[in-house]
Amino acid sequence: MAPSIVENNETVNLFAAAQTCLMTRDPGEKLARTHRTARAWRDGELTLESVASPVPIGEPGRPERPRLVSPKELPRRDPRTNQGHAALLHAICHIEFNAINLAWDAVYRFQTMPKEFYDDWVRIADEEATHFELLHRCLANVGHRYGDFVAHDGLWEMAQKTAFDPLVRMALVPRVLEARGLDVTPGIAKKLQARGDECAVAALEIILRDEIGHVAAGSRWFRHLCDERGLDPESTFRELLSRYMTGRVKGPFHVEARRKGGFSEAELAWLESVG
Repeated sequence: MAPSIVENNETVNLFAAAQTCLMTRDPGEKLARTHRTARAWRDGELTLESVASPVPIGEPGRPERPRLVSPKELPRRDPRTNQGHAALLHAICHIEFNAINLAWDAVYRFQTMPKEFYDDWVRIADEEATHFELLHRCLANVGHRYGDFVAHDGLWEMAQKTAFDPLVRMALVPRVLEARGLDVTPGIAKKLQARGDECAVAALEIILRDEIGHVAAGSRWFRHLCDERGLDPESTFRELLSRYMTGRVKGPFHVEARRKGGFSEAELAWLESVG
């Protein structure tokens, strides 16, 4: 039987457990803690009693490598070459590692949401950990491991920018950054298929399926928060994009995946017009 995070029949707080997962630096330990915490939440072993206000988090738990650089310094990721192939797999691994931190930060950061919010984001953290595991095996198949290439910090920078409000977080992380993954994943899979990387293609099929659900969760909670505040979701989304993303999300768009992820027809039409 797998170990539990609950010992000696003590009550464990979900928010404290989420913070521990978030701040764990070693990837293997972070994955194991994430899976144990998600299982404990599903089994009803964790409470939602907030014991302290969330503390500001400048940097999440992550290993010393990869070294973080500006996007301009990233290596070419052309899967037609051995090095480019490995760099591409590493870049996707890095996205999934950051996604674990982003999911746990949503749990820890926003402590006054309905229980169903935590059901969603604990599940998402668990799935992101699985995605990292799947892709890391593919990276190992080509002779590399996480940390062998440089990476950038754009995802966590957005987490910091949106830490003050769950509505802004739900709008800009799941509905912009993760939704962009829906758009580009089929094209990446096609390139890796041409490379003969069946491991990565199979992993990306699972990731695309799960990420639709992650974007849908973001859409659901974004609209929930808009309803609570008497805001129109579509105009609010456009306003937030204008404020934080210069009003533009780059296309082309995977329209069917975005539709399943909770984008309205009006939103899809607007994105097409500005993208």
